[in-house]
Amino acid sequence: MTNLTLPYERLTYLENFGHSLKAASYLYHPTSVDEIESIFKFARQNGLKVTVRGAGRSYNDAALNGAGIVMNLTRMNKIIDWNPKTGLVTAEPGLTLENLWHVVLPDSWWPPVVSGTMSTTLGGCLGMNIHGKNNFRMGPIGEHVTEFTALLPTGAQVTCSPTRNGDLFHSMISGMGMLGVFTSITLQMKKIESGFLEVHAFAVPDLKTHLQAILENAPVCDYTVGWLDTTAGGSGLGRGQIHAAKYLHEANDPEMKKGLQVQNQTLPATMFGVFPKSIIHYFMAPFTFNLGFWGVNTAKYVASLRDETYRQSHAAFHFLLDYVPNWELAFGELIQYQSFIPKETAEDAWREILTISQKRGMPSHLGVTKRHRPDKFLLTHAVDGFSLALDFKVTRGNRAKMLVMLQEFDKIVLDAGGRFYFAKNSETSPESAAKFLGAETVARFKALKQRTDPNNLLESDLYRRVFAV
Repeated sequence: MTNLTLPYERLTYLENFGHSLKAASYLYHPTSVDEIESIFKFARQNGLKVTVRGAGRSYNDAALNGAGIVMNLTRMNKIIDWNPKTGLVTAEPGLTLENLWHVVLPDSWWPPVVSGTMSTTLGGCLGMNIHGKNNFRMGPIGEHVTEFTALLPTGAQVTCSPTRNGDLFHSMISGMGMLGVFTSITLQMKKIESGFLEVHAFAVPDLKTHLQAILENAPVCDYTVGWLDTTAGGSGLGRGQIHAAKYLHEANDPEMKKGLQVQNQTLPATMFGVFPKSIIHYFMAPFTFNLGFWGVNTAKYVASLRDETYRQSHAAFHFLLDYVPNWELAFGELIQYQSFIPKETAEDAWREILTISQKRGMPSHLGVTKRHRPDKFLLTHAVDGFSLALDFKVTRGNRAKMLVMLQEFDKIVLDAGGRFYFAKNSETSPESAAKFLGAETVARFKALKQRTDPNNLLESDLYRRVFAV
């Protein structure tokens, strides 16, 4: 890749995961550090900007770069080293969580933190510092990285750990891919005895009870997540269902070895053994309107009224977004709004947000809640509290009104001491970003940016939006 050009055939329209944002970029697929370095050199010589992209699972413009270069790293997906005795794995940034757990599970290990889909890449996971259903216990994925190497736009190659180049370690993890490119990542896996979890599912009648249940289950469970009925109002506002899960151990799992086999974790490709999941999104589409959302949410809540305790594979519990392939296509265009609010103010803030969305005739079709704790990463989104993720269908008729409403939500969240997550929200303004990050954090990030990328080669549509570039 020494003679890089920008031929027309490389010009590609890329989208975010929800298909609500698009940008034309020159797309490259480097397979080595040398090729990444060549792209940086070419961009520097031609005044172009570069964005790093993984699986493209972000709901916003994090992996978009209009009129610039996009480096898709999914071909850099090798496992460099795996030690089944210590649980340490070193891999390239394009390795997906799916390929990772396929390798480590048979040796009784599991990734310590995973997203709701197994399609995300390790580089993307670190760039956004993903959290899972166990954030209250395990923190974000960055807390389990022992070391990484990265190529900076200056051409320098650095090795970072919590004690070596610690400032870069805690800023590149969470840094949106704007300080350098991960080239190898060493991650500590979580030792498990069983491939199954014991899950307790139970209904909660309102928002206060919902949040209290998450708070109470967090200290005694390994994973906790809530589904929230976003269409219910009145005394039922915030009602939903909690799923609290615990690890199973050898003493209470007679099928321990069976659960550690990859084929017994893989999500089935059909429903009821006959109906292909790959076409289900076509049948979902007729229900993606307000009355349909209400019907689906109401039916789900009624079905959840009976408490259940059952065993579920790790893959089935964690990767709910992978149950139905291409499910987001049913909505046409989709955005997700996620807020993180301290436990003292979350109930009032979300009560106001849910009420406004219903009154405006733009209710979310899905709400997901989690328990969180703070972490030490520079651009952290975490608080000692909860998160609420809301999915919204975007149409030509509601796009402008939706933007206004979400910016109103931003004010409510900020007034409640909340924060945002740069992998999700697509409306966050520079003013909102500056307010929740704080002036000192913004100054530190910009100073690191000047040090690692003095020519501002690394830019994305997200970076330009939230830092007013």
